[in-house]
Amino acid sequence: MDTARGEFETIEATVTGPRGELTLDRPDKLNPLSSQTLREIEAAARWFDTHDQLKVVVVSGRGASFSAGADLGSFGGAPTDRDPRDDADNGWRMARAMDELRAVAIAKIRGWCIGGGVVLASVCDLRVAAESARFSIPEVELGIPLTWGAIPRLVREIGPAMTKELVMTCREFGPDEAKSIGFLNRVVPDDDLDAAVEDLVENLLRMPKLALLATKANTNAVTEAMVGAGRSWADADGLLAGLRDPECRESGRRYLERVRSKRKR
Repeated sequence: MDTARGEFETIEATVTGPRGELTLDRPDKLNPLSSQTLREIEAAARWFDTHDQLKVVVVSGRGASFSAGADLGSFGGAPTDRDPRDDADNGWRMARAMDELRAVAIAKIRGWCIGGGVVLASVCDLRVAAESARFSIPEVELGIPLTWGAIPRLVREIGPAMTKELVMTCREFGPDEAKSIGFLNRVVPDDDLDAAVEDLVENLLRMPKLALLATKANTNAVTEAMVGAGRSWADADGLLAGLRDPECRESGRRYLERVRSKRKR
């Protein structure tokens, strides 16, 4: 079968018959989610929908990690020519586009899955992680509320109490805990991750497309009515407020200083 390739710079998107791949492609930076990457993921989701035979899309990060989340190199940086409100909305639009992707999306998670990386994983339908995967949601410590429509999606997947704990404490957690609270479908040894995802893909590809995708659409319709991720359109205002608040900015500065110090070791 021929393979179609999308034209992107920070991600790779391909379709071969009923199967697609979306790969974050900045492994040297642990696949950060810059504004450009968020726009490209949104565009890729729309591009995937132009392929009528597509059933399954595997979402992964190239190299050792799924995604280190928001691009810390641009966090709180100098002003740009872009509209700040529009720029802050990129994540919400990305998540919405992935929610609306007709094909079944499978997150294949190895290494770090942080902040926005957790959000990207949460908008996938199924999630499989390696035993060495590590998760955290550090936005509050960075001085900003968790945005991109992530709160209702996490409530949908893990419930309100665990959402509050993990988002408010910013603590690191492992794949076994992530599975126990309902975020992950499977945890497998690192060396088995590719084979486990491949088995899952092959199982789904055996299914008739109409029934498979109708099941996804119906489930999403029920959960949208329950948690209303679409109502998070104002998330960007909270993000912009956090970036202006002195206490939030100081907390973010300390967090970034600590992270950068660790990376230099």
